[in-house]
Amino acid sequence: MGSSTQNTRPASPPAAAQETTRAPQALQRLWHDAGMPDEALGYVSLPGREPALPSSFAVGTAAQASIAAAALAAAEIWHLRGRRRQRVTVDMLHAAQECRSHFKIGGVAPDIWDKISGLYRCGDGNWVRIHANFAHHRDGALALLGCPTGDGTPRAAVEQALQKWRSFDFEQAAADAGLVVAAMRDFDTWDAHPQAQAVAAQPVVSIERIGEADPRPLPSYGDLLRPLQDLRIMDLTRIIAGPVCGRALAAHGADVMLVNSPNLPNIENIADTSRGKLSVHADLETADGRIALGNLLRRAHVFVQGYRPGGLESLGFGPEDAARIRPGIVYVSLSAYGHAGPWAMRRGFDSLVQTATGFNHAEAQAAGQEAPKPLPVQLLDHASGYLMAFGALAALARQATEGGSWHVRVSLARTALWVRGLGRVPDGLARAMPSIDNLVYTEPSGFGMLEAVRHSAQLSETPARWDRPSEPPGTHPPVWPFNR
Repeated sequence: MGSSTQNTRPASPPAAAQETTRAPQALQRLWHDAGMPDEALGYVSLPGREPALPSSFAVGTAAQASIAAAALAAAEIWHLRGRRRQRVTVDMLHAAQECRSHFKIGGVAPDIWDKISGLYRCGDGNWVRIHANFAHHRDGALALLGCPTGDGTPRAAVEQALQKWRSFDFEQAAADAGLVVAAMRDFDTWDAHPQAQAVAAQPVVSIERIGEADPRPLPSYGDLLRPLQDLRIMDLTRIIAGPVCGRALAAHGADVMLVNSPNLPNIENIADTSRGKLSVHADLETADGRIALGNLLRRAHVFVQGYRPGGLESLGFGPEDAARIRPGIVYVSLSAYGHAGPWAMRRGFDSLVQTATGFNHAEAQAAGQEAPKPLPVQLLDHASGYLMAFGALAALARQATEGGSWHVRVSLARTALWVRGLGRVPDGLARAMPSIDNLVYTEPSGFGMLEAVRHSAQLSETPARWDRPSEPPGTHPPVWPFNR
């Protein structure tokens, strides 16, 4: 958006006008920054207004704009395959509700949080958040605190042990030990941090050409029924953000193959985020596993990974490696704190990034409380997942027309800065949490009868849906299904 356009707007538009215009503006900026064609923006509808969920941040706007970006990019791929453009509609409330990670197995909502996970006050009066959903992270944090390891340790023991620590000292000691802990900061403190400055210099969605390859035109044929039909996506991600990316691509017909290590644990959300995917095992610590992954890569269009920066390079599957094995690949990387800066190698999850980057402090201030307050959903995870899907498809469109191999990068911390830029919602915390019942559906899965939320992106000619049921890791063989 140029300055001449900005100068024609009122200096202080009414709140109602802000609520109805910021999602289209956010989508337009994402779309332009990715080099996507203006014509497509005439085919999107974004109904709804803030507050969608109880928050002082524009949670609904972020959900709606990121989901719409991914869906509109899928519709653009459909158009590049010789079909007429179709209308994309994303309702704000539905989009925000989809980010709640609501699901049930056999009518029961799993408890996804370990009892040690959460916020604690340290001896200096500040707070830290410990992420302990995986046993090795929990036991590592307990050992660092001098507490007995195992799932029987009470929270009171952790609270007492942390009274001997300063918050930032414990955060650093945990990071040095490869654990996942964040100390609470306000926005000003975070903005002064070298990592915040590194993150601010990065695009929301980075799309970089990393190799030469001929254009690989997207196949078009008479019985093409879905925008991403017969496009092969490798999904080497875990937890929420990366799996949401693969799930979004599967919703528009892609063959998404979730690749898990047989030696690593998963969280309960895998039942929700595996909808539409093939699910295989490959142990990359073994030659057989690396050979299987290489064979899959040679026929893939997109490779999505959520390892820490440098993690896959050591195994021979970094972005340049993938571009050599499969010229023309679109390689998508997710990180917690970005690919540059002193925290580039640091582990992190949505809840921790919210704490470290100022959201817990700002939301608590808006609520008039002293204790840190999280956002009502893991927004950084979900928005990042849809931004990854958007970036993957934008790069795929460029590959089909320009050639080259491409590297797409998204980070939770950069998504957090993007969310901040969407503005605050006055009295947003007064909003009651809306019912989700009218948005759920039930279907059989390999985990049991699964209740989950329907996809919020509606395409006028190719409705979003998941053709494959959610299945546990290792259900399928590590080979692509037959397609053209």
